Amino acid sequence: APLIGGRLIVGYIEDVKAKVYMHELSSGRRLYELPVEAAGNVSGLFAEKDCNEVFFQFESFLVPSIEYRMDFTNVPLETRPPVEELRRVQVAGMEKEKFKVEQVFYPSKDGTKIPMYLISNADMVRNGENPTILNGYGGFNVADMPYFGISRLLWVRHFGGVWASANLRGGSEYGESWHEAGMLHNKQNVFDDFIAAGEYLVNEKITRPDKLTIHGGSNGGLLVAATSQQRPDLFGAAINRVGVLDMLRFHKFTIGGAWLPEYGNPEKQEDFEYIFKYSPLHNLKIPADGEWPATLLMTADHDDRVVPSHSLKYIATLYDRAREHGKQRKPILARVEVKAGHGAGKPTSKIIAESVDMYAFISRVIGAQWRE
Repeated sequence: APLIGGRLIVGYIEDVKAKVYMHELSSGRRLYELPVEAAGNVSGLFAEKDCNEVFFQFESFLVPSIEYRMDFTNVPLETRPPVEELRRVQVAGMEKEKFKVEQVFYPSKDGTKIPMYLISNADMVRNGENPTILNGYGGFNVADMPYFGISRLLWVRHFGGVWASANLRGGSEYGESWHEAGMLHNKQNVFDDFIAAGEYLVNEKITRPDKLTIHGGSNGGLLVAATSQQRPDLFGAAINRVGVLDMLRFHKFTIGGAWLPEYGNPEKQEDFEYIFKYSPLHNLKIPADGEWPATLLMTADHDDRVVPSHSLKYIATLYDRAREHGKQRKPILARVEVKAGHGAGKPTSKIIAESVDMYAFISRVIGAQWRE
């Protein structure tokens, strides 16, 4: 955004951290960085050419929201004015010092370094015993930036858990090349990245497979289902929220046709052959010498983005495979919310009920006990 006095304010993502810099408009020369509290996300950036003020909002895994103001009235070009904190959201009982946020980089199957954030209690011990939720998305040029989520901190604080957010290929964390490396015929890279994240968490003794839950929604639900199929031994549980699971017919319903540039067209032979190899609905097979991870599918009867038939067909097929297998003891459930959609605009009461069911399921199947 161009500013009065010949300045240009520019926002970047650098290793999954928001960075905001002030530049000289005429030359592009960088003048200074706008300070933020920690690794996080900057949003709501507001400035106008004929205005002397800049406003922006910051949040992170441990900071709900801070609103800042900078006044450039009578400030020399190369001088950074004071950053005024206008408003800081406070959450009752939130003790930031009791938590720890760490960013790690791990190698995927092809050697690509993948960033991942770990949220844990400050006194977390790497003994392989920590119940862990691994979250991923990896698609549609969407970066999974640090943002505040109270239910994640509840998981960490009251279940002694770890929350891991893996920044998989397919997102925008490192530009369009990162996106392209996880779309169309490169989609397997995303699954490999997620599997490698699980292996890292186990190898680093943060957790072990029977205490590791994978979690994702929408395109992330496709991720959870595909990796459940490819490495059922690596995960104890899977939470699949409004997932895209029928990759041969996704384009025939509501907005699904808009996803053809991301996934490919199953009606074209070259795309069909690639998509069919990983389509969750069409590759369901419980390993003969093992079990399917404990699974909770979550959908809604009015979801007009990822229609509920994805989850309904998938759970019916999974039940059928489990009956044929005859040795499946881990629970396989589907939760269908009524009078709700894909997620946006969902009332707080439904969000709370959904979170309670999700964490109760995880707690039961991987043995994570509530603690004060």
